[in-house]
Amino acid sequence: MTTHRKPATVAHQALALHKQYRGKVALKPLVRATRATLGLLYTPGVGAVASFVAAHPEHAKTYTSAGRFVAVVSDGSAVLGLGNIGPVGALPVMEGKALLFKELANVDAVPIVLDVHTADEIVAVVQAIAPSFAGINLEDIAAPLCFEVEERLKRLLTIPVMHDDQHGTAIVALAGLMNACKVVGKSIARVRIAVIGAGAAGTAIAKLFLRAGVSDVVVVDRKGIVSATRTDLHAEKRDLALSTNREGRSGDVREAVAGADAVIGVSGPGTIHPEHIRVMAQRPIVFALANPVPEILPKDAEAAGAAVVATGRSDFPNQINNALVFPGVFRGALDRGVSRITDDMQVRVARKLAALVVRPTARSIIPSIFDRRVVSAVASAIR
Repeated sequence: MTTHRKPATVAHQALALHKQYRGKVALKPLVRATRATLGLLYTPGVGAVASFVAAHPEHAKTYTSAGRFVAVVSDGSAVLGLGNIGPVGALPVMEGKALLFKELANVDAVPIVLDVHTADEIVAVVQAIAPSFAGINLEDIAAPLCFEVEERLKRLLTIPVMHDDQHGTAIVALAGLMNACKVVGKSIARVRIAVIGAGAAGTAIAKLFLRAGVSDVVVVDRKGIVSATRTDLHAEKRDLALSTNREGRSGDVREAVAGADAVIGVSGPGTIHPEHIRVMAQRPIVFALANPVPEILPKDAEAAGAAVVATGRSDFPNQINNALVFPGVFRGALDRGVSRITDDMQVRVARKLAALVVRPTARSIIPSIFDRRVVSAVASAIR
């Protein structure tokens, strides 16, 4: 009797692969420790190097790995679509980021998860370990905590700090929007955008779109449109209310998307419905970026009239993936000694990414993360 085994699921395959290698990143020495080199790499020779960098800390990045390593830091409070699964749960994701740093941009990154969860604690720990690193990539820290942590670290440190969930996602979304507008024959300066989700990604997307010249952005959170008339907003949302929703709209998602040229979903499955797309402007653009299940499936968005659809998934066309950004951003920052990633740099990166797609189509508005031109194009914008 022949038995047929069911094919292994993605979950089973992923668990087996991680178990096989006990994770997916490791540190390797640059120089072999031999009888001839040991006295120079460690005692007694290393004493001369230690004394020199102690007296001349400005040269530490030249004589140590502090000029090479990026810390990938999370407290595990907002991991992928899994939510607050804690620091241990976040570790495989941070290792994945470190892998992409190395594979895509030859940046050495160290995954670091923190079992602390207040702004004061996270800032204190990162500030304390910062002398070992050339950059800090914050990851999977929940809003609104992530806003305070990033801003404080930017003020305290002289190395680049970037919360990838905010700015990486915003940059790729902006690049995708630039090309989507070309496909539908609209000017980015004249479109109205509805952003569904006012967390880390949604807030950063709204701000960067405005910075890039989008004239009107409306943001929706769980309680409705973010507007200056609401009294339940934390500080970051109050600031957002002052710069968005210029028509003073109120209400829910339907009111936000009515007449909009594009909707950007960074919330969760089911928050964009076919009827929402039907009340948008002609040839609407739909970015449904929730992972692993988007706000609306591409086939349903297209059936409702969407002209261009993007998701965060690799198995659909037009993947809006922040892996297109963070390796090249830090590659450029390390190569050019940049100490801060500015808004203008982010807009430049988006333009560089968009330009890599010479003839955008409805199913091709953004390059692949495996396009070898991506890292150098992104890095060239960091100056």
